[in-house]
Amino acid sequence: MAQIKMRENVIEIVYPEGDRQQIGHLLSVNQVVDINGYPAALPLKSIKTIAYRVYKKTTREDRNETVTSYYLEQLTLGELEEYL
Repeated sequence: MAQIKMRENVIEIVYPEGDRQQIGHLLSVNQVVDINGYPAALPLKSIKTIAYRVYKKTTREDRNETVTSYYLEQLTLGELEEYL
């Protein structure tokens, strides 16, 4: 009897320095997220917030898994001010 393999879907965020963290939800390009990859509550409460913008999404497939990666860029002080 043939064995059926389950395909695993992995969703991750990739920080500017290259670190990766698996998350359990989808994002969209240009979305503002917090340090853990959750959508940021806008307006931001403080200029001292660490926030990122999703600038790129890639999907890689191999035999047993599909990996969706969301690449983040940290918002500058000027960009943060726009979200206050």
